[in-house]
Amino acid sequence: MAIKIAKTRWQDVVLVCRKCSKKLNGEGFGPDGDRSLKKALRKYLKAGKGRKAELVVKETDCFDICPKNAVIAVNMARPKALLIVRPGADLFEIKARLGLDDGRRLKPSLTIVGDG
Repeated sequence: MAIKIAKTRWQDVVLVCRKCSKKLNGEGFGPDGDRSLKKALRKYLKAGKGRKAELVVKETDCFDICPKNAVIAVNMARPKALLIVRPGADLFEIKARLGLDDGRRLKPSLTIVGDG
């Protein structure tokens, strides 16, 4: 058989432009602003690596948009919406705009204790 299938558990694949990231020297994102967008998203979204992960964040080649002082990111489940992400952008907002608010990776809701 000339074609084989490698199965994955991927439900979401987020692609980040490698060229844009290099222009920012791999910095500008995360709580301290010392990470690349790929690394910040991996940590914040608890993304895994390999075929067994449900969510992966991968760098890819250029999207041919090349914004100044920003990085392009896209959720491949929603390829019509390329995000132009500036350094210091809120990771929660990036997560929402990538369409990843589906309940799998949300922080637990707050509970009020001792009300009344």
